Amino acid sequence: MRTQRAANAFRPVKIEPGFSQHNASVVFHMGNTIVNCTASVSDRPPSFVPEGEGWITAEYAMLPGSTNSRVSRDRGRKISGRTMEIQRLIGRSLRGVADFKALGPRSIQLDCDILNADGGTRCASITASYIVLHQTLNKLEAAGELKVSDVLRSEVAALSVGIVENQLLLDLQYTEDYQAEVDLNLIMTGDQQIIEVQGTAEGKAFSREQLNQMVDLGAQGIADLIEITRKYLKEHPLPGHA
Repeated sequence: MRTQRAANAFRPVKIEPGFSQHNASVVFHMGNTIVNCTASVSDRPPSFVPEGEGWITAEYAMLPGSTNSRVSRDRGRKISGRTMEIQRLIGRSLRGVADFKALGPRSIQLDCDILNADGGTRCASITASYIVLHQTLNKLEAAGELKVSDVLRSEVAALSVGIVENQLLLDLQYTEDYQAEVDLNLIMTGDQQIIEVQGTAEGKAFSREQLNQMVDLGAQGIADLIEITRKYLKEHPLPGHA
């Protein structure tokens, strides 16, 4: 069942400083979906990166108790296809607004662990990852190592949109996602540029007009979500822990 909110409203958002004493981290709540995201910096970018440039990558995991039935941990090289697809999406989303030459010869890893899953975990992970990436770059700027404005071209956030019982809905929770006729994930920048659209019909095809309507609905939601992240970063520009 849908919570008591408008079809064009996303679930309540809460952003808290994370638990790490060593790195930028946040606990990001999107309704009942909760993700702990941490950023780590290394001065050794991958070997395929051109000399003098940096890299941004991500890992994603559902913790065993994050759903009704226990989720098995991904161990070693045995990573599920879903996990691999999502962590690649997170990395692409952040790299889509980054200048690797300005980042310099370093690698930033985003680690997203789902503490509780109620739909939209990949979207919540992307938004949380942007926050800790920005805090990490702020710390490097404070140390005189780079300028954030040179590295980041814009903000990034993501939201799901769907069609449930022929109605457009923003930010699907699990019960809505489960019965959705169309499920779409939208990743956009702070200046309303699209990084990625993932849209799938579940048993019934959708029209170009419906696609445009879903993108428009998601874009407005993302603009509002980015305003929330801007406010949090203004109040918490540097890493801190709870």
